[in-house]
Amino acid sequence: MSPPQLESALQERFPGCMAGRTMYAVPFSMGPLGSPLARTGLQLTDSPYVVASMRIMTRVAPPRDLPDLATGDFVQCLHSVGRPLPLTGKPQPLVSHWPCDPARTLVAHEPDRRRIVSFGSGYGGNSLLGKKCFALRIASRLARDQGWLAEHMLILGVTDPAGTKRYVAAAFPSACGKTNLAMMTPALPGWRVQCVGDDIAWMKFDDEGRLRAINPESGFFGVAPGTSEKTNPMAMATIRANTIFTNVGQSSDGGVYWEGIDQSLPPGTTFTSWLGQPWTPGDPQPCAHPNSRFCAPARQCPIMDPDWEDPRGVPIDAIIFGGRRPHGVPLVYEAFDWRHGVFVGSAMRSEATAAAEHKGRRLMHDPFAMRPFFGYNAGHYLAHWLSLGYRRGLRLPRIFHVNWFLRDPSSGDFLWPGFGHNARVLAWICGRVAGEDSAVATPVGLVPREEALDLGGLPGVSYQKLFAISKSFWEQEVKELRSYYLENFGEDLPKDIMEELEALERRVKKM
Repeated sequence: MSPPQLESALQERFPGCMAGRTMYAVPFSMGPLGSPLARTGLQLTDSPYVVASMRIMTRVAPPRDLPDLATGDFVQCLHSVGRPLPLTGKPQPLVSHWPCDPARTLVAHEPDRRRIVSFGSGYGGNSLLGKKCFALRIASRLARDQGWLAEHMLILGVTDPAGTKRYVAAAFPSACGKTNLAMMTPALPGWRVQCVGDDIAWMKFDDEGRLRAINPESGFFGVAPGTSEKTNPMAMATIRANTIFTNVGQSSDGGVYWEGIDQSLPPGTTFTSWLGQPWTPGDPQPCAHPNSRFCAPARQCPIMDPDWEDPRGVPIDAIIFGGRRPHGVPLVYEAFDWRHGVFVGSAMRSEATAAAEHKGRRLMHDPFAMRPFFGYNAGHYLAHWLSLGYRRGLRLPRIFHVNWFLRDPSSGDFLWPGFGHNARVLAWICGRVAGEDSAVATPVGLVPREEALDLGGLPGVSYQKLFAISKSFWEQEVKELRSYYLENFGEDLPKDIMEELEALERRVKKM
């Protein structure tokens, strides 16, 4: 909406909205205190849940430790649940004990004023304003203006059996395996993975031309359903204490419960759903909301990287894009160069998840996994990424695309085991960064030579199926990408991106 419309909407909502409640002032740093990459915020809120969660997700600190507060160089964050006390009249009584005003919910970002205003919602993404609102939507604009990058990316350290360590950043749409990858236990002997961050990366080239990254957050705000000792033992170890759970089920022994938690419980255990109703296994409605969350301190993760709070950041050697693509997109491929890599990021598509506003298995375009988080014109965002490739003296990371979610067309089964076996793909990526001649060119990018990707001990896993390149699939992909670019970017699409699309089209035509 226009700025005057926004001011009018705020005046309709905020006067008197905190009456009867306590207002909290929460000064915080995104990033380690003292880091040149860190930025300061100040959030006002009437939600104790927000205060407790912000103390986990950000570095809440006294004003004396945040000098930017005195100079005014901070992001203003205003939030209210929109339910003054006592609860009388409209809106209707609370549902599941959550104070909120769904009919008048408003979450607005003003990059020019460095201000975030949120009304009527208690959901973490809408009320923990240091998270997506600050760390991506506002920060991406700051990053463009100041020459750095604020991205929806995990950061992890990968150490090979010889002890060589490399850091990678990876962008995936929400609920597409980011937390699982960030906390992975490698199934490849001798390899080790350590976590710097599971969701957001702030990155800037240093004086030596190396891209360095920090995790601006200090906690994990992860999707609970599907998290178990089998899928993510490190996450389960992380959330055993000092953790806030939202919209999960409860068990009668005092524990929490969600679909896919995969835990055996004593006979006679009963459950209460996230809606506060009795629930039994087999009920048609889930016990936990599909987007229910855990909020836990990052320091509790057993595999946090020793340098995860290094104020200089960690050096990034590779950038990985990915998404849920059941057919057509190979397990992994490398971009030909930086410009092609930016095109690959812009062309990301993935099945919708519960964290998005669309449901079902609809394929959604999600460039750089930033579709819900762009803080300014998306065409200008792509131009900012492209501009880095033209700067002299930079040691640009290699760019890759992965797809853990390929399915067999006949059976519907996954073609790749995923989870800890994703270390096999990371091993190939690290080899490429080290200069190994282990790739072969295809129309879409560089894929591993058949002998270069370790598939040992994976009976039934077929290299041919994982790396099949279908001409008809990619002809359709090019067609749909062209329509998407024209409809959503128009004249703001950088010419480099259209040239890369046309080059892909020519390569596919020659297949």
